[in-house]
Amino acid sequence: MSLSRVQAARLAGLLYLIVAITGGFSELAVRAGVKVAGDAAATAENIRRSAGLFRLGFVTDLVDITTFVVLGFVLYVLLSPVNRRVAATFVIFNAIAAAVMSANMINHAGALLAATDPTFARTFGAASANGLALFFIDLHHQGYLIAQIFFGGWLLPLGYVVYKSGFFPRWLGVLLMIGTASYLVEMGATYLTPNFDSTGVVLLAMPAAIAELSFTIWLLVKGAKPETDIERAGAMAGRAATA
Repeated sequence: MSLSRVQAARLAGLLYLIVAITGGFSELAVRAGVKVAGDAAATAENIRRSAGLFRLGFVTDLVDITTFVVLGFVLYVLLSPVNRRVAATFVIFNAIAAAVMSANMINHAGALLAATDPTFARTFGAASANGLALFFIDLHHQGYLIAQIFFGGWLLPLGYVVYKSGFFPRWLGVLLMIGTASYLVEMGATYLTPNFDSTGVVLLAMPAAIAELSFTIWLLVKGAKPETDIERAGAMAGRAATA
């Protein structure tokens, strides 16, 4: 069973929404919610008090990463008729981002273990175990920034095929391409600040957030321009020729 263009677009919008909700929950409600900058003891205590939430954040991140990969394939199916090579490029960026984020989840698990497993406190001392918990939280943040190269980079080829497709308003493609620059500039600015502090440059990522939110809403509400009779006939002829 094949999806129509409108159905594929709506499915992509739903997947993008799941990515936004699960990823945002894990990053903003869980990790940012427990971290106290410069205070390892308070951070570790927050993790211990909300260990269940921290475990849930791990699971929602795995859902986020898996859904992100599926989203890449659905968008490829939708947009590859526009330019197969460029569409393959955003799938590659998507896959690399997912791989980096998956490996980075070790740091999330490490923070939970250091804070809650008494073996670490007995072996290294309570203060050192608390320090490890904060260290792993900080490492996860660095891994997230590195992944940003790729989940920001995928917006450039994605935006290009959206712009060229005629399935969507061209301004959506322009916004997505600007989003790539936004993500990369924010990452670069973060690494140029003392102690890699992103709090002062976080607004640089706003254009990317606006672009992805706009695209998600359009996919969900409007879908994509339906196939014309000529396109349907061409697709049926192509399938018949390869049968």
